[in-house]
Amino acid sequence: MSIMTDSNHTASCYANTSTPYSYSPGINKVDYSATFSTLGLISNLIAFIVLIKSFKQTKNHSRSFFLIFLGGLVVTDFMGLLVTGSFVISFYVTRVDWSKSDPACHFCNFMGMSMVFYGLSPLLLGATMATQRFIGINHPFASSSKMTKRRTTSMMLMVWFIAGSISLLPLVGFGSYHIQTPGSWCFLNMTPKTSDWGFALLFSLVGLISIATSILLNTVSVVTLLKVYCGAERRQRSRDHEAEMMLQLILIMTIATVCWCPLLIYILMRSLTPPASDGMLLFFIRIATWNQILDPWIYIMIKVCKLRSSLPRQLLPELVLK
Repeated sequence: MSIMTDSNHTASCYANTSTPYSYSPGINKVDYSATFSTLGLISNLIAFIVLIKSFKQTKNHSRSFFLIFLGGLVVTDFMGLLVTGSFVISFYVTRVDWSKSDPACHFCNFMGMSMVFYGLSPLLLGATMATQRFIGINHPFASSSKMTKRRTTSMMLMVWFIAGSISLLPLVGFGSYHIQTPGSWCFLNMTPKTSDWGFALLFSLVGLISIATSILLNTVSVVTLLKVYCGAERRQRSRDHEAEMMLQLILIMTIATVCWCPLLIYILMRSLTPPASDGMLLFFIRIATWNQILDPWIYIMIKVCKLRSSLPRQLLPELVLK
């Protein structure tokens, strides 16, 4: 159903949407969105505090670089929930009709850009972290001489720049952002237009390639670590931090794959075939956004497990003295 502006012209972000527009705010949706956003924000805030403490305590260079990447991932997830959640919750609270309050599509375009930016950034960061760990494990001497905190920060900024550049493409005519069912959010369009088709395909392929890169490089890194642990027992202690980082990467990769692949594959299929208004886009988006809630608990739980494992060793000397 098309939404008309007062000037009897259909605004670009409200016309030819890939899913039907339905203005149906509800109080139950406010509760769901508010609870979801609050849980995610608190989780990421706790994780950020945990990472800061770990960064101050670590003496290993490769681990400190890895923690910088994790910090960037937490900040990305936190800001993604804050920005997109604010839009959705404000829609349900104010019950505003975007077609009337935003006829020029400024807010719709901004939310669409935010969805794309905060969607691609974690996937690209995951691939970058997998690449950094692959080099660090398989070529440790080259990695230690070239990797610095400045270079790590530059790599993270480059990831954000790439994701931001992709999100801006609809503003220069390649693709478009449209209102989505039930009218509380905006995302990329998947109608048979050439630019929309190309942009949807680009978003999907960048995400899937990032996940595939993470899976490939992490698998090779894990195999390399297993060989080291099995073949050189004396070096096991020096490689413990590598195992811990790989465990975190594997968990990050697994969550990203489970949460994002359904949406990315759905978009890929819809960009290659005529779009159908089956209402599945919102369902897959909700699954994808769980990535922002589950990610921080990886760092929190690993920190808790480390504290629990070190506690008996700390108490043992006291018990012996007694």
